[in-house]
Amino acid sequence: MTIVSYEPWALVSRFQRQFDRALKTDGSESASVSWIPQVDIHEEAERFLVVADVPGVEGKDIEITAEKGVLTVKGERHSERKANADGYTRVERASGSFLRRFTLPETADAEAIKASHVNGVLEISIPKRAQEQPRRITIQAA
Repeated sequence: MTIVSYEPWALVSRFQRQFDRALKTDGSESASVSWIPQVDIHEEAERFLVVADVPGVEGKDIEITAEKGVLTVKGERHSERKANADGYTRVERASGSFLRRFTLPETADAEAIKASHVNGVLEISIPKRAQEQPRRITIQAA
């Protein structure tokens, strides 16, 4: 399975979030920021398996599509709004939307992809298509 992770601005985004947090002095919650869930991918005899950590994200907030050989997983984690009487607030858990894309191998059966979401772990099962075996052609004597 060919894995393509295209995130050219990840370092810049992380720097921007840290910079925004450093300037935040009024105690209010910061705006939603993008985050990237961690993903494990492995190949089994009959399928490819993609396992993503998406804690705090409900299944209804995740969208999975497979189109033109690309598996797309996108969703959103909502932040909790809490008022703090002391004026101190520290928010370290990122919230906001996320997007991951993976190139599917030619052997993947995109029509039979299944997904489950249990305890903050998203598991996407991508079955393999049966490989066509080369057919040997016999030569007839003339």
